Amino acid sequence: MSLVTVGLAIKDGVANAKRMHQIPCSHCQFFTNDYRLKCTIHPSVANSEQAINCRDYCAANQSITLN
Repeated sequence: MSLVTVGLAIKDGVANAKRMHQIPCSHCQFFTNDYRLKCTIHPSVANSEQAINCRDYCAANQSITLN
């Protein structure tokens, strides 16, 4: 392998890691940490890139107010 190929692989790996760290699920109030039902609101997208801008995200330390 050439150094260019190794450099590109590292760059791609870092970009992918940054993207994965944007997934907020593990800090969400609706995240169950159960492999059978990871999210009670959107189970099909939990822990995926589709969950990055989840409109129902609520931080686990936030309280929910009902109006």
